[in-house]
Amino acid sequence: MTVDAIKEAISYLPDDERHSLTAWLNELDYDDWDQKMVRDFSAGGRGMALVEAIKREVGQGEAVPFEEGLEQARQNRPRR
Repeated sequence: MTVDAIKEAISYLPDDERHSLTAWLNELDYDDWDQKMVRDFSAGGRGMALVEAIKREVGQGEAVPFEEGLEQARQNRPRR
């Protein structure tokens, strides 16, 4: 079956079945994305260099942890 044939078949689905299919496809995408995130941010993953750089910046006072920066932003926000 081709992608075009699948698209055409989907166009004939009732709304509730099309929404169910959409939810299922989104879950597949999220599962794939979640697995990539786990790989990237596990020991030796390509995202770990970023984590280490951020830890180093925080340790050297060049950056602040997210929660602290968020609180600073809240305090500096102009009052309406």
